[in-house]
Amino acid sequence: MSSFAIEVTSLSKSYGPVRALDDISFSTGRGELFGFIGPDGAGKTTLFRILTTLLIADAGEARVEGLDVVHDYKKIRRMIGYMPGRFSLYPDLTVEENLRFFATIFGTTIEENYDLIRDIYVQIEPFKHRRAGKLSGGMKQKLALSCALIHKPVVLFLDEPTTGVDAVSRREFWEMLQRLKAGGISILVSTPYMDEASLCDRVALIQNGSLMAISTPAEVVEKYPLGLFSVSSSNVYQLLHDLKAFQPASGAFAFGQTIHLSFTPGSLKEEEVNAFLTDKGHTNISVNRIKPTIEDCFMELMGSEVAKSEYQHITTKERP
Repeated sequence: MSSFAIEVTSLSKSYGPVRALDDISFSTGRGELFGFIGPDGAGKTTLFRILTTLLIADAGEARVEGLDVVHDYKKIRRMIGYMPGRFSLYPDLTVEENLRFFATIFGTTIEENYDLIRDIYVQIEPFKHRRAGKLSGGMKQKLALSCALIHKPVVLFLDEPTTGVDAVSRREFWEMLQRLKAGGISILVSTPYMDEASLCDRVALIQNGSLMAISTPAEVVEKYPLGLFSVSSSNVYQLLHDLKAFQPASGAFAFGQTIHLSFTPGSLKEEEVNAFLTDKGHTNISVNRIKPTIEDCFMELMGSEVAKSEYQHITTKERP
């Protein structure tokens, strides 16, 4: 039996001229919470559809619990749970009817596996007679997860499960995932939210179908090769424009109401940035040295050859 929950080797997939996945390889360990982090269109959904046997790759191979996703798709479908990015349950059925339907498909019952979904289902059970289409975004999310778990899957695939829900529901959902992981379920989750990366055991940063780095969130941040300032002023739009033209800097990206300004370590001081912005007519200037986040690392990987070389050695690391 394989020691990996998921194994992917040189996987590629194209839609006409668009390369959705470009020769990607990675593996995840049993009981691991592994996150795919990247923007819309990065290739996350295509990968998940291949791993859940709903799409066939053009090249390469993939295995789930040691089973080939093409030849052993029937066995795989009975041992995985899949929650697609778009709500895909039956809106005209009630909460309870949806759950009983999915339990029946897998030859089980709500009662038989209630212990597995109790912590999640108890939050929506008061609405069990409400049609699924009338639920809030957070409630739909909890129902979809309950349906994906009702047959006791070994591996759980969650494609952008927190997109479009409020901050409280997002936090509650990740708390649920941690409990499921503690119960021994292997989880592969994708998200466009960089702040969720720190909640995973390991993350893969993906862009344009290519993997840029695979490692623990802490190691990704630790390998960030540049210095970083958080800069603000009274005119954020003009601030971004001016800092992008600031020659000593390596890059400037908007983060809410501030700009993250990266630079070669030792090449720039707060006073120099302040003086530059003062000359440009900015007021209420604030320049502070900060530690990088996953999002800073991702932005730098997309645009900096220096950063790419720094991360190169961790891209192929695998968990045994």
